[in-house]
Parts: sequence; C-alpha cells; structure tokens
Amino acid sequence: MPITFEILVFIILLIDSLAANAVVWLGGQKWYAHTFKTFSRWFPLAKGWTTWYLILVLWMGYMLWRSGQLVF
Repeated sequence: MPITFEILVFIILLIDSLAANAVVWLGGQKWYAHTFKTFSRWFPLAKGWTTWYLILVLWMGYMLWRSGQLVF
C-alpha cells in the first residue's frame, strides 16, 4: 500500500484527534491551559468539539477504506 497524500493527512488527523480526546476525557485540561496559555484562550478544549472532531476523522478514514485507498 503506497502512502498517498490523503492517507498521510488522515493519519496525522487521527493522531491529533485521539490526543485531543485523551486530554479532554482523561482530565488534562488544566495541563493544556497551563502549558499552552495563549493558544488555549483561542482554542479551548471541550468534550463535544473533540468528540465531533474524532467522529469526522473516523468518517474520513471510512471513506478512504471504502474507496480502496486505506487497506489494513
């Protein structure tokens, strides 16, 4: 399976969405706000947004899999 641009973007977004959900659901919001002070004011973490982000990334992976580009 060759790594195409679409698969590379999917993998990067999947890692990012999983990390964002881990921070939100496992109680890392204080760490996030303390470590990324300016960034956290513009992009606050919320359970609803990160969950939708993960769902959209998984949907993108499903579309890649259905088109035959993503093979395990």
